[in-house]
Amino acid sequence: MGYLAALQALKRKKRYEGKLAQLDGTLSTIEFQREALENATTNTEVLKTMSDAARAMKQAHQNMDIDKVDDLMSDITEQQDIAQQISDAISKPVGFGDDVDEDELLAELEELEQEDLDKELLNVGEPELPAVPSTHLPAVPATTATATDEEKEQLEQLAASLS
Repeated sequence: MGYLAALQALKRKKRYEGKLAQLDGTLSTIEFQREALENATTNTEVLKTMSDAARAMKQAHQNMDIDKVDDLMSDITEQQDIAQQISDAISKPVGFGDDVDEDELLAELEELEQEDLDKELLNVGEPELPAVPSTHLPAVPATTATATDEEKEQLEQLAASLS
């Protein structure tokens, strides 16, 4: 009897799994349709906005003529040039300081700049040195390698041949 109940439960489980897969597929299809509808709505709104913008630009440009714009820009440029000339004329000194030679002033300025540069180059300060170690050096090992008499003789011969 337990075997039959387990078999029935397994069949029910398989049916439920099938229904679950079917519902999952249906939900996926509905989700895709919802996204497609959202995209279509967005595209419609974008197209409508672009159409409205094109109409507004056409209306704004209706009373504009490129020749009129060029003429206006030329007038603006001309007036800016006149304003600059007036500003230059106003800011130019009239007779004040004409008694000083400009070449002399430039020479004096260069001399002052050179003096500042010389002071800067001479005022470098002391270099920072590393701190002296406070520990004692290790003792010299008692046994050191000493050259044999034969090696000393070879070195003396080599030195003599080089000089």
